[in-house]
Amino acid sequence: MAQNESAAHATDGTDREATAPADGKVAVVTGAGSGIGRAVARELIAAGWHVVLAGRRRETLDATADRVGRVGAEGPAVVPVPTDVTRPEDVDALFAAVRDRFGRLDLLFNNAGTFGRPGPLEELSYEDWRAVVDVNLTGAFLCAQAAFRTMKEQDPQGGRIINNGSISAHVPRPHSIAYTATKHAVTGLTKSLSLDGRPYRIACGQIDIGNAATEMTGRMQTGILQANGQTAVEPVMDAADVARTVRHMASLPLEANVQFATVMATNMPYIGRG
Repeated sequence: MAQNESAAHATDGTDREATAPADGKVAVVTGAGSGIGRAVARELIAAGWHVVLAGRRRETLDATADRVGRVGAEGPAVVPVPTDVTRPEDVDALFAAVRDRFGRLDLLFNNAGTFGRPGPLEELSYEDWRAVVDVNLTGAFLCAQAAFRTMKEQDPQGGRIINNGSISAHVPRPHSIAYTATKHAVTGLTKSLSLDGRPYRIACGQIDIGNAATEMTGRMQTGILQANGQTAVEPVMDAADVARTVRHMASLPLEANVQFATVMATNMPYIGRG
C-alpha cells in the first residue's frame, strides 16, 4: 500500500498546507488515532482522498498522519482535528473546519467507539453504561447529523456516511450489554439515515467488523470469555482488509450503496456462536 513515509510535518505539529486537486474528494474519519480508523485513513489517502482525522488526542492523530504520509502541495491533504465526539461543540467545530478548508464533504466514516469495561451485567455502573452510550451512540449520531447537514447544504448536494457497526450488532458476547446495545442501535441509525438521506443524495451504509487486529481486540488473542463459559483464543484479521472494504463502499457512485457489509476473521466464533 503506497504511502509517503518521508514527508515530514511542520515543527509546530500542524499539517503542511496542501492545495486540493479540483476533483479531490474529502473524507472525515473519526477514531482516526489508532486501529481501524488509522487503517482506513491510510487506505483513503492511498486512493487520493483528502482525509480529516478526528480523535480525542492530538498526539495520536499526528502519529496517524505521519504513518499515512503527510502530503505536499501536489497530493491529498491530511488534516488532524482533535475532537471529542461526545461534545456537540467539538463536533460542530470539526465539520466547520472541513467546510472552511475544503468547501464540501463527500464521506464520513463514523468509526469512533469503545468497548467499555467488561463485567457481569449486575455490576455495571451507570457511569460505565453512559460512557459507552455517549461514544458509540450519541457520538455517532452527532457526527452523522453534522455530516448530513453539510451534505444536504453543499453544491453539488449529497455524500456518503459509513457507520462502523460490529458483529455485536447481530449477536452479543458475554458481559457486553452496553457495547451490544449501542451497536444494535447503530443499525437503527444507519437505516434512518439511509431513509432520510434519499431526497438529498446522501447514502448511508454500515460495516460490521469481527476481530480486526487492533488495540481494542487484544483480548481475543490472549483468551476471551465464550458463551459456554470457557475462555478461548480467537483468530483475528488484518485491519487493512477492513480498510479495503470501506474504500470500496466509499468509491461507489451515490446511485449505488452497500447497505450492510460483514468483514470478519474467517474462523472466528460468529456463525454458530454459543
